[in-house]
Amino acid sequence: MNKWLLQLRYFFFWIIFFVGCKAIFVAYHTSQAKYLTASEIFRIFGYGLRLDVSFAAYISVFPFFLLLLQAFLPQLKIHSLIRVYTYFLIALIGLFTVIDLELYNAWGFRLDATPLQYLATPHEMMASAGTAPVFLLATILFILILLSTFFFRRYWRNLPLPNKRQYIYIGVSFLYLIILIIPIRGGIQQIPVNQSDVYFSDKAFANHAAVNLPWNLMYSLSKKNFDLKNPYHYFPDSTARQYVAEMYKYPAGKVLPVLKDERPNIIFIILESYTGKLVGCLGGEPGVTPNLDQLAKEGIVFDSIYASGDRTEKGLVALLSGYPVQTTTSIVKTPRKTEKLPHLNKILEEAGYQSSFFYGGELAFANIKSYLLTAGYDKLRSKYDFDKKDYNSKWGVHDHVLFNQVINELRQEKTPFFATIMTLSSHEPYDIPISEKFKGTDEATQFKNSVYYTDVAIGEFITAARKEPWWDNTLLILAADHGHRFPGNDSNNKPSKFRIPFILSGGALMEKGKVISKIGSQTDIVPTVLAQLDLPFQSFVWGKNLLNPGASSFAFYVFNDGFGFVSPQGAVTFDNIAKKIIEKDPQVPVHQLERGKAYMQYSFEDFLKK
Repeated sequence: MNKWLLQLRYFFFWIIFFVGCKAIFVAYHTSQAKYLTASEIFRIFGYGLRLDVSFAAYISVFPFFLLLLQAFLPQLKIHSLIRVYTYFLIALIGLFTVIDLELYNAWGFRLDATPLQYLATPHEMMASAGTAPVFLLATILFILILLSTFFFRRYWRNLPLPNKRQYIYIGVSFLYLIILIIPIRGGIQQIPVNQSDVYFSDKAFANHAAVNLPWNLMYSLSKKNFDLKNPYHYFPDSTARQYVAEMYKYPAGKVLPVLKDERPNIIFIILESYTGKLVGCLGGEPGVTPNLDQLAKEGIVFDSIYASGDRTEKGLVALLSGYPVQTTTSIVKTPRKTEKLPHLNKILEEAGYQSSFFYGGELAFANIKSYLLTAGYDKLRSKYDFDKKDYNSKWGVHDHVLFNQVINELRQEKTPFFATIMTLSSHEPYDIPISEKFKGTDEATQFKNSVYYTDVAIGEFITAARKEPWWDNTLLILAADHGHRFPGNDSNNKPSKFRIPFILSGGALMEKGKVISKIGSQTDIVPTVLAQLDLPFQSFVWGKNLLNPGASSFAFYVFNDGFGFVSPQGAVTFDNIAKKIIEKDPQVPVHQLERGKAYMQYSFEDFLKK
């Protein structure tokens, strides 16, 4: 091996390693890769090479510096240090690679800084991975590390420095180190390389597969603070503000009164991962949610509602504060920002309501507790308020245990009361305490059984609540925190992944058996409810009254660095990295995409200013 080419060999080792990791990613996701042509698979590696080269250069900086240092001080034994450094990175990047394999199945985007937001609650993170094929992933990691270290040992040799021309060698080593700047930037062009440079297809999976994983993670860690700059700037600020204002311009008033009394008790049930694809009254698979379907028959079902985002803590803010979701961050992570948000509970407490929040899991997860304390709930109940013998779920207590506690505490509550209940049993790993209704061991069937179990727990809770004296004057609100990729294994941007139930039911309703088909979002729920209570909802500027026929029919949602916009003409989804449309229904007009861009820009600008 030529000593003059030592740096180049090290650099190319990492490029080969990243190409191998990319091949593993494509092979692991054959269910999506099978829809790609041979040309598209080839281009995954060709286009992806720019980021592979860039991160190989980042990694090479330290060894290149050591080799330069040895040129000045030949007595230094740096090769062992380079080996240890390389083996460590092989193991670390290999670990990230296998984590990403399964994370992509669950979240639909490559590993970035998002999971780091949940490091404060590692137990809950592990619970989320409960359905992962751990043995298979461990085997892939073992083989990847074994083959890579074996190849590196054969590939890398400790060569003596040239006896002659030492100063020339120093100059060459220095040149190698300086030249790394070019591949790190991705070339000599003005703008450094980024993810959009490897995006080449109208198929999201192909673009995602081309991305270099550690580069993506490093870039995410460096860019996701968003303290100063809005990354979604499409129009002059005044134009974006005007477009958004036009979407929320409609006549005032409750218009369609549906309550017997303006001060009913309110029970708000937030359903974990309840997708419209499994809710019968929304045209989903029959037999999975019979109790929810019955409540819909006895009340009002809104059949065209979409989650604002795809995570629980994001959905919580949209549901209770009527506030839009951010793409790769979340306002709930920053208490100084959530303190400035309006909240349903604040309005109700001013109107004389007693309030409580019930959750069978850990409220510290994703910083949810600080958000709820800021909202001023009179009491919070979490897993630590239950007997340890009832910790029969990896997340905390199962939903039937939670609902039993709720009914016992509400019997002692003064009226009017506002109780928020957040379920959890339909979250991964879908372990349920009843016999499976649907046969099968695949993840989609496990998820369906968990949704059915939560529906059973709701049915038992409603049966008990109907016997209470407060039931006849109680408004029941049911909505999901977000949708789910199953059934159908929807891609991350699909509108069907975001469609969720929103139902008003309970003894306080005088209007029953009604279907409202106006397209709406989670952010519209609070204004709709407050209008019926004849309470002020003007501070919830990102929502509309769905029972007002004059309100616009639309929904906006976000996924990782992109958005979807749904109207009566159809849906359009947009990738902000590639700056291009992902999917668009045939009847969608051009201005719908423009309105979506304006919403993305203006809502994120508002987030920055909070």
